[in-house]
Amino acid sequence: MKRTKFFQACLTASILLATPFRSLAHTVRTLRVSKGFKVDAGKDRFDKPISLLEGDTFSTKVSTKDTDGDLYMFESIRVKEGGPSHHVHFEQDEWWYVLQGQFLIKVGDEIHQAKAGDSVFGPRNIPHSFAKVGEGEGRLLMFFQPAGKMEEFFTKLSEGVSKNMTEPEQDAFREAHGFKRVGPPIKNFKKW
Repeated sequence: MKRTKFFQACLTASILLATPFRSLAHTVRTLRVSKGFKVDAGKDRFDKPISLLEGDTFSTKVSTKDTDGDLYMFESIRVKEGGPSHHVHFEQDEWWYVLQGQFLIKVGDEIHQAKAGDSVFGPRNIPHSFAKVGEGEGRLLMFFQPAGKMEEFFTKLSEGVSKNMTEPEQDAFREAHGFKRVGPPIKNFKKW
């Protein structure tokens, strides 16, 4: 084969191979929202707040779908004291901003007392948990970056998927969504 024909064949092949990838890249770019939006106070982005078994209500403010998985943000309202088990996210950083009430937020071995206006950051691969402390309603603005499968996890919980699961099945369910339980919830907390 002559050198010129060889180069032409390589060029043609590379164009043919690149076409599906360009198309895929265009599709990926269009998965993100293309304009801004507003979510009213106390409302959910899709008018479908997530209600968890523990009594929390989550109102999505920025969905995983809005950011092609880069970010998930929701407002959590909790009436009773306590919170989730101590756990670790393999690929997500988590950030809490207290809107109302008082919370204990444990990141690694350190427990932070957080009140309205305070924020706490929990890096990926560092165990963490939080607990609402005291009477009345507590509200948190919570972020996951990247979003991972957290929105999907909370939605499935809201639908009762884990209701009849054994503890090992619940642990497998968590791990399938990118995190692992590593200890009990914060207990024996003092009000300050």
